[in-house]
Amino acid sequence: AASPPASPATSPAASPAAPVRYLALGDSYTIGQSVAPAKRWPVQLAALLRKSNLEVAAPEIVARTGWTSGDLLSGLERAAPQGPYDLVTLLIGVNNQFRGLDPEAYREEVRALLGRAIELAGGRAGRVVVLSTPDWGVTPFAARYDSAKVAREIDAFNRIEAREAQALGVAWVDVTPISRRASADATLVAKDGLHPSGQMYARWAEEALPSVQRALGTSEPGR
Repeated sequence: AASPPASPATSPAASPAAPVRYLALGDSYTIGQSVAPAKRWPVQLAALLRKSNLEVAAPEIVARTGWTSGDLLSGLERAAPQGPYDLVTLLIGVNNQFRGLDPEAYREEVRALLGRAIELAGGRAGRVVVLSTPDWGVTPFAARYDSAKVAREIDAFNRIEAREAQALGVAWVDVTPISRRASADATLVAKDGLHPSGQMYARWAEEALPSVQRALGTSEPGR
């Protein structure tokens, strides 16, 4: 006699798709210094993806306040996240600028970070999305600094990162103009007077969403 058809409970076609695995790399902006965990921009991005009926696991975050690009490289080695991930985001550079570190060293470290991010995304450059470095020079904390100089240097670091991302086929999302709105809107700054508020992070997540959706649409998650 013929074997009975597989029941829906055992049929491979009925198995739910694995949730999207998301790794977020960065510094204080990614860890969400001075905001609740739910207000971190990677967490808000994952929530936006879920609203579009995409199952997304809680973001895994490798980030720490004060990290430079070199610190993040070292931190990644210690954390040893286990890929492949369906999505990897990177936001790094503000502490390089703040400490007056060499832009050319930043170029080399960003190149290495992008290579590592692509590896963690299973070799798929299209699954990596980079966010630009925001401009902290418009915050109350920066009142004693030369805001024009900060802006010029942030822009220079962002040009380096954008070129390196483009060379590797990685999406680059410019959130720096959004960050500069804090000069006229105090609600976009956290209570510490320096870091973004949850409202600012929400705007970054919304800005990144189209690029992230395109990245995840390149193939089935996990493939």
